[in-house]
Amino acid sequence: MLPATARLRRSQDFTLVMRRGRRAGRPRLVVHALRRDPSASGSYESPRVPDGQSSGNETGVESARERSDSSPTLGAAEHPRVGFVVSKAVGNAVRRHRVARQLRHLMRQRLVALPAGTLVVVRALPPAAAATSDELARDLDKALRRLRLPNPRDAAGGSGDSPGGSPSTDPV
Repeated sequence: MLPATARLRRSQDFTLVMRRGRRAGRPRLVVHALRRDPSASGSYESPRVPDGQSSGNETGVESARERSDSSPTLGAAEHPRVGFVVSKAVGNAVRRHRVARQLRHLMRQRLVALPAGTLVVVRALPPAAAATSDELARDLDKALRRLRLPNPRDAAGGSGDSPGGSPSTDPV
């Protein structure tokens, strides 16, 4: 079980991460991550709009939805937090809860390596229902690597993708 301080709970936080964060897709899951910009004293990185293009807000007045999306429930010095999305497409309630438990267990091991203030959403895809924990772990590790997030398995001297700790030749 993840501690309460390490979980995303509000729908606004999930929306913020999924809209403004980076995404890495794998066959069984998609990982969305939003890292706090250390130079902006607690603010979150957001996509930049090139000069001359509209940001979608011509009036300059911020809507209530934009305001709620831009203020996560996270202070500047808090721990990384993670949330999970396992839809009905994954299977019945028993399968969905099994997948959610597996992902929660895998993220608990990887949470300690994430930078403070990082928000992560792990979205399970239908093939996750038939996957083993090892397959989910490989997909999760590859997605985290692709997002350039630290992974405790990488720091331990190997990715764990292949025997002997040697790097895998699988494309990331």
